[in-house]
Amino acid sequence: MIEKMLSRANMLSALARVETNKGSHGVDGMSVKDLRRHIVQNWQAIRESVESGTYEPSPVRRVEIPKPNGGTRVLGIPTVTDRLIQQAITQVLTPVFDPTFSERSYGFRPQRRGHDAVRKARNYMQEGHRIVIDIDLEKFFDRIHHDRLMAKLAERVTDKTVLKLIRKYLQAGVMEGGLVQASTEGAPQGGPLSPLLSNIVLDELDKELEKRNLHFVRYADDCNIYVKTWKAGHRVMKSITAYIEGKLKLRVNREKSAVDRPWKRKFLGFTFSWDKKNPRIKIAKPSLERVKAKIRTITSRSKASPIEMRIKELNQYLTGWCGYYALVDTKSVFRELDEWTRRRLRMCVWKQWKEPKTKVRKLQSMGVPKQKAYEWGNSRKKYWRIACSPILHRALNSQYWSALGLRSLTDRYNQLRNMT
Repeated sequence: MIEKMLSRANMLSALARVETNKGSHGVDGMSVKDLRRHIVQNWQAIRESVESGTYEPSPVRRVEIPKPNGGTRVLGIPTVTDRLIQQAITQVLTPVFDPTFSERSYGFRPQRRGHDAVRKARNYMQEGHRIVIDIDLEKFFDRIHHDRLMAKLAERVTDKTVLKLIRKYLQAGVMEGGLVQASTEGAPQGGPLSPLLSNIVLDELDKELEKRNLHFVRYADDCNIYVKTWKAGHRVMKSITAYIEGKLKLRVNREKSAVDRPWKRKFLGFTFSWDKKNPRIKIAKPSLERVKAKIRTITSRSKASPIEMRIKELNQYLTGWCGYYALVDTKSVFRELDEWTRRRLRMCVWKQWKEPKTKVRKLQSMGVPKQKAYEWGNSRKKYWRIACSPILHRALNSQYWSALGLRSLTDRYNQLRNMT
């Protein structure tokens, strides 16, 4: 297996993947753009050390990013060289392990995505499974048991050099403040290998759920189980929690886990309507609050930025956001978000015009009658209120913003829905 991993074709494929993913530097400060030159100059020595089992991975660089619901998520960023080697390992191991994973596991797998998991959850609801056991694993990536994971890997990987290299990555440590902390458990998020390792760990949970004939969907460490009655929900929550903590040596977060109705919970940023025959997929309220918070930041009145730059930033962010949330069945959300975004931009423009005489002149140039232009140009109403006034609606209408390059979420949503 080590020869296959280090083959020219596999390494070139891994290099292309790492370069495409880009990402931040590791503890050595080397950027992705310097990786190819580094590999060309040092590949022989790197290859020999990997083959002989003497290669020593660098510690990961600790990075904390804020979580939407408060707190932080800890990432471990490997060096770009280690990302290359991890990617090469992943490409060789995936064909070995992925075919045996559960059909109801959707995270970090070829030809699968979160949308498939959400659709499957809706199917369960249509079949009458309208109680969800929403299980949250507490700091899952930080609590992966190394020995249990290595035992699972050794069941199918016989190449001891590969196994030794993976254990070295698990134990590489974390650098923070110039000091290296040893790693005795966990597989830090941030490297190409950790998603596959997490699926290998949680495949044991999937097999247990299948053995019990439970209806579930799992995306990474997000696991939802669907049952028909409250009694069954509480029974399953109790027994599965005992299994996860007793057998898998992981911990269930009691505060975030719950037995509830699916439309009162969120799953991968989505939720559902309560309809029995055809429950609709909707955007979860926290997801909507996050996109509005981002738009507020881009369109902040205190931010000194040309309107063209704001529109460019909005397009970059919202195009990707819409691509993910176009799965929902509620088109009105996109129309309302379009209207709200344009109102935010009108507020920015109104402030940029500053002086009343400037406002009057600009309004007149846009076809507003002189008297109305003077009345609104000298208005003492607040920015946000004027941004919703009929006069600015007419002067700075949707055609105006379209001419400046602002993309319509509603149009984008319609295009994506027509493609599916």
